[in-house]
Amino acid sequence: MKIAMEELGDESKVIIYPGSRKFYANELPDLQDKVASFCNNLKGVDLNFEIRYDRFLVFFISDNTPLDLDNHNLLVSFILELEKTYEISLLDKVNVCFKQGPYVQLKEIPDFKLLIKNKGVSKKTIVFDNMITTKLEFKDSWEVPAGESWLSHFF
Repeated sequence: MKIAMEELGDESKVIIYPGSRKFYANELPDLQDKVASFCNNLKGVDLNFEIRYDRFLVFFISDNTPLDLDNHNLLVSFILELEKTYEISLLDKVNVCFKQGPYVQLKEIPDFKLLIKNKGVSKKTIVFDNMITTKLEFKDSWEVPAGESWLSHFF
């Protein structure tokens, strides 16, 4: 069931689904409604969600009501439905998402390495760590300079 974000502690589980593109402005209201409905109808789990930068779908799941296997499967099925509806990839977490000015870009690792080589990005470029697992990490470590991230060994 969807609960207020303030009720979710710092140890709440975070699952981030990075979009292969931004959601278009005309898609966002429908997306918000679908995700809110999913959260409200998920039995036995206290959770909430955010859509960040019109690109990342982020679920916050209370550590008091963790996802069991059935609910995890329901979540993945729901994400797969969203992928079909919006013709977007949300399950690929291996690509690199990073800020370039006011924009969020997504590149495959070989393309990101090429950007490094060509000085298109630097150690100071803000990247998103979509593998974090808690609300506290989300607040403190989701957006970090590339030189302080798992990508640092490419520089």
